[in-house]
Amino acid sequence: MSENPVRSLPGSRALGREEPTALSANLADQVRRSLETAGCRFTEQRAAVFAYLAQTETHPTAEAVYLAVRRQMPRISLATVYKALEALVQARLATKLTSGDASARYDCRGEDHYHLRDVVTGEVRDLPADFDPNLLAKLDAGLVDQLASQGFTVTGYRLEVLGRFGERQARNC
Repeated sequence: MSENPVRSLPGSRALGREEPTALSANLADQVRRSLETAGCRFTEQRAAVFAYLAQTETHPTAEAVYLAVRRQMPRISLATVYKALEALVQARLATKLTSGDASARYDCRGEDHYHLRDVVTGEVRDLPADFDPNLLAKLDAGLVDQLASQGFTVTGYRLEVLGRFGERQARNC
């Protein structure tokens, strides 16, 4: 079970790229359909924001997305990036990762997965471990049934491991 609503779009993540590029026609059509299904318009700005998210291995803040997308679209505003990110989340093309008062971070990885979060910097990375859809039952065999008897239907879960990235690792990012 997973709460991650992001649709897995083939070819949406190219490793090692940190600059937004144009979406392939097929991927742009999928993004357009997802946005329109969610009641949102497909715009050049939303496509550029999605392209950046789809190509980065980081989990950037809205400000980081803005700085990256602005290199190709100098007239884009931070407000437009925020609106684009919210539309992508509404269309289930991205996930908004929040933690306390820290800036939200965004993830476009479509398959279910876990995260590591640095408790000091707020940096988020993917946890290199296979997703286990039966993890809740392994934690407590009757948990899902107990929650159901209380009227709560489990639709998914998120796992975030908290800690600190070491100095050596932080410099390599």
